[in-house]
Amino acid sequence: MSMSFNQYMRDSIQPMRDDLTSIGFQELLTPEEVEAALPAAKGTSLVVVNSVCGCAAGQCRPGVAQALQNEILPDHLFTVFAGQEKEATAKAREFFAPYPPSSPSIALMKDGELVHFIERHGVEDRSAAEIAAELKEVFNRVCQ
Repeated sequence: MSMSFNQYMRDSIQPMRDDLTSIGFQELLTPEEVEAALPAAKGTSLVVVNSVCGCAAGQCRPGVAQALQNEILPDHLFTVFAGQEKEATAKAREFFAPYPPSSPSIALMKDGELVHFIERHGVEDRSAAEIAAELKEVFNRVCQ
């Protein structure tokens, strides 16, 4: 039995994608999709740079899911997957300046402009509940 590496990776990371798409995130798979979505999104957009690392699984995705239990939420939910759709991720990261590439990471944008950013170092040493609390505070302040 032979399976290509690319197929293996797609199958292996599907549950990681599903963690976000099952709660309403739209995957942006190409640079063109990123360019069409992020700068044009009216209101607020939460953008998660997903990853296969342990802190994405243990803290980032669960923290984002908990934050979405808040009463006030972003208007749009987008995600790109670092290491998978490399060009789409690179295009999304252009909107996160001055922050360097980081995954996982979480961006909140308002009318196409970055207003809050959580870098990897703000994920890996914190609990999902701490990340959720930060995001809820930002949602309450920015997403009204």
